[in-house]
Amino acid sequence: MESNGKRVRRDGTVVTSGTGYTTGPIVWGEPGTNGQHAFYQLLHQGTRLVPADFLVAAHGHDPALDHHHRILLANALAQTEALMVGQTEGVPPHQIFPGNRPTNTLLYDRLTPTTLGALIALYEHKIFVQGTIWGVNSFDQWGVELGKVLAKRILPELEAGARGEHDASTAGLIARVGAMRG
Repeated sequence: MESNGKRVRRDGTVVTSGTGYTTGPIVWGEPGTNGQHAFYQLLHQGTRLVPADFLVAAHGHDPALDHHHRILLANALAQTEALMVGQTEGVPPHQIFPGNRPTNTLLYDRLTPTTLGALIALYEHKIFVQGTIWGVNSFDQWGVELGKVLAKRILPELEAGARGEHDASTAGLIARVGAMRG
C-alpha cells in the first residue's frame, strides 16, 4: 500500500505537532479474538485515542464451524459496543475505561476474493484521500529507497565478510551475523 508516513508536505513545509494532526495512521490488526490479548487494552484504556475498524464476515466458510463463527461474531460486536459505552462505575479504578472510542464495523456476507479486493481498494482509497487532505505524497517512498541503497552496500559485506563504513550499531550487527554464520 501507499504510505502517508510523511513529515513534509508536497509544498515543502514540515508537518509539525502544532498543525492539529499527525500523518501516517498505522493500518494493522489481527484475525478473530487473537487481538484481544495483544492490543485491545490499548484501544480500551490507552492514553492515545486509536480509531479502529472491525472487518466482520456474517458467514464463515465451513458450515461445520458455524457455531464457532457465531462466537467470533459475538466477540467482534461486543468489543465495538464496549469501546463505545466503556465502563465507568462500580469497578475499581484500574477497570475503568471511558468508552467513546471511535470504531467502524465493516460487515460483509463472507470473505471472498471479490470482498478482499474491495477491502484493499477501500484502504488504498482511504490513504489517497488522507494524503490529498494533508498535502503529502502518498506514493513516494524515500525512507524505503534509502534502505535499499544501504542494503546494496551491506550485502557484499555479508557475502564476503568485508568491512564497510557504518555506524557502530550496524557494524556490530554485521560482524555478529558474520560470526553466527561462520
